[in-house]
Amino acid sequence: MADQLAIGSRRGLKPALPLLLPAYLWLTVAIFLPLSAMVFFSFMTDLPLAGKEWSFTLGNYAAFFSQSLYSTLLFSSLRLGLEVTLWCVVVGYPAAYVLAKVLKGRSREAIFLLVILPFWSNGLVRIFSWAMVLREGGILDTALNAVLPFKINIDLMYSYPAVIIGLVHSYVPYMVLTCYLTLQAIDDSLIEAGRSLGASRRQVLWRVIIPLSMPGLIAGAALIFVPVVGSFMEPRILGGRTGTFYGTIIEDQFVAVFNWPLGAALSFILLAVVLIILALAAPVLRRAA
Repeated sequence: MADQLAIGSRRGLKPALPLLLPAYLWLTVAIFLPLSAMVFFSFMTDLPLAGKEWSFTLGNYAAFFSQSLYSTLLFSSLRLGLEVTLWCVVVGYPAAYVLAKVLKGRSREAIFLLVILPFWSNGLVRIFSWAMVLREGGILDTALNAVLPFKINIDLMYSYPAVIIGLVHSYVPYMVLTCYLTLQAIDDSLIEAGRSLGASRRQVLWRVIIPLSMPGLIAGAALIFVPVVGSFMEPRILGGRTGTFYGTIIEDQFVAVFNWPLGAALSFILLAVVLIILALAAPVLRRAA
């Protein structure tokens, strides 16, 4: 039986090969070839440019373990990724529930448009917009002083909360979209059955809605955590000196110091750590899904 299924799957794969080939060819050219080049660079003493001597070395990877700064910044970036993911769940999941189960018609379309609107603007534009809002004398400071009877000074620029705000704004649509898809797929009759059996709204939420929407939560968390750990634009612009994280150090190696071998090595160490975390969490996440 298993052999027949394997033969059937192979026969079904042949007609699909012409459709799959362009996508896999593009992935090979756009992803695997640059990654292969970065792997090669990470084991070099210098870039193979004209007039420069280079050789293979493990010193770039050894630098991570010999200098505590890198491990400290990596831990800070992992903590930042967890915090941003948590805030995205707090903000995005209720919004996804309202879109999927409460709003109908054009009101849903309007709110959904507002959710995906950040995808239509440049990332730098979003970040500098937050800089105008959060700085002293900015939009938030001016609006609050116009309403409150007493004067306050709101200056969140170049702070850790500013980095959190900027990252949550950039990545919360991923949580909304993934949770919306799973919540939309939940049959309303299941919720009504729970209510008819005497369950309160909170019990229905914790025992019916959240377990059934867990795949969307997990997918959104993965889509947010992985890029946030290596982010550098929001920490650099909104955080200032307090925005020094592992991603900003990697950017400095490529842009400011022009030490591509060390930057490549630090990047692959980050990739390895993230893959290890996802592998360790996979059994738990699989049971939750």
